[in-house]
Amino acid sequence: MDLAHWIERHAAFTPDQPAILFAGQETSYAALAADVRLAIRRLAALGVRRGEVVAFLGFNHPGQLVLLFACARIGAILLPLNWRLAAPEHARVLADASPRAVIVEAAFLAHAESLRAALPEAHWLALDGATPGWSAWQDVDAAAALAVRSDEDAESAPVLLCYTSGSTGVPKGVVLTQRALLYNALNSSHMHDLTAADRVLTTLPLFHVGGINIQTLPALHAGATVELHAKFDPAATFDAIEGRRITLTVLVPAQLTAMMEHPRWQRADLSSLRVISTGSTIVSESFVRRVHERGLRLIQVYGSTETSPIATYLRAGDADRKAGSAGLPALHCEVRVVDADGSDLPPGGDGEILVRGANVMRDYWNVPEQTARALRGGWYHSGDFGHFDPEGYLYVVARKNDMIISGGENIYPAEIEGVLLECPAIAEASVVGRPDERWGEAVVAVVALKPGAAISEAEVLALFAGRIARYKQPREVRFVAALPRTAIGKVNRSELRAAIAAPVTA
Repeated sequence: MDLAHWIERHAAFTPDQPAILFAGQETSYAALAADVRLAIRRLAALGVRRGEVVAFLGFNHPGQLVLLFACARIGAILLPLNWRLAAPEHARVLADASPRAVIVEAAFLAHAESLRAALPEAHWLALDGATPGWSAWQDVDAAAALAVRSDEDAESAPVLLCYTSGSTGVPKGVVLTQRALLYNALNSSHMHDLTAADRVLTTLPLFHVGGINIQTLPALHAGATVELHAKFDPAATFDAIEGRRITLTVLVPAQLTAMMEHPRWQRADLSSLRVISTGSTIVSESFVRRVHERGLRLIQVYGSTETSPIATYLRAGDADRKAGSAGLPALHCEVRVVDADGSDLPPGGDGEILVRGANVMRDYWNVPEQTARALRGGWYHSGDFGHFDPEGYLYVVARKNDMIISGGENIYPAEIEGVLLECPAIAEASVVGRPDERWGEAVVAVVALKPGAAISEAEVLALFAGRIARYKQPREVRFVAALPRTAIGKVNRSELRAAIAAPVTA
């Protein structure tokens, strides 16, 4: 069975149940199933076949989810484009993916003009109706299109192509199958105790695997209701939680910080929230405790685009006891922590995190050498570092390419950042390595202060006295107005490294 089967069955069982709320419009499961059937016929009329790519460029929109389910029935692959990329970056992704069709939201039609000229063989369609010089997605004549039936091997078919952020190099396309998304949904259901009674708020961008897969698709698998926002806005998020009594949402640390700094944080009625899920970066125990002080429960998920992304997670019952942990291996997933020789490490031993399960990617698009390297031995080699505690809970200490090696010693930025973020004057902080002739790399702290706060470099460096080993302590502090971040709020460490590699000028 393909993923579109989920929507068909919920349309049969609970046709009037709201499936998606978007911009004041409610779409029931019966209406969503009808939208998916129409999209299937439109894609078939455009000649989209099994294994071909359909790209979407726009903010969060129900049409993107409809396209995903339609692609699943046909055996095609949805490519959600990161709308924050520049035109040359989009051009590289599109040249690599070679989509048969590109659906573009109105706000991005002008941006897409140069892209369309470079890829004339694709069908370029405006999502929001007739626009001068553009064909409209709604005008695709589906009347003569043959009904499409999914084949018996639908679960093994690729359905989602997500390009990595490229913050450490050229973006790679991660190919996820329908089976991967199914098992990811099952893992999410266990993580969140997700049922049809839940009301899920999605504010993360759907071009990111966390936005589409941590709760959104799992909610539709469960028959729940998804409130979808085009973009994240703190005030609109408060409105939704209070007005629609949201029970589950995913908020990455940057979003949570914006919420905590908002005037409504202390007075808003957030009592409907069972848990907030977070991830995408290392989340310190102190940060978790700040959220818990508001009477909320914050649970972490660990994974990557290559793992759909759910590989480990906390459940609500462990939110306080294991604050700062990324949880246990997912219900349908295996996780190991190994040394450089590939041997499993005992509790407390930091090593590379390996993941195996049906949720892991099929491959990297068009780069078999990198696929073989990442999936050697049947395990996905994440490049991330962490350790298990004696109870088997995972603690992530460094994400891929974050680790600093100074004087032959491995230094994990999260440990240093945790100390910095305890300082009342510091709003946000990141730690990166600067090339150093003697030590290989020198630790540099990049700090943004809270409004009105003042602290000197010497005072920042003094925070570490007696707290961590001297070799881990920063050699230098750079003050910035704000940390550069990627589209989903991760600190852009590659940009920081480039900035701190240059000497400070007077």
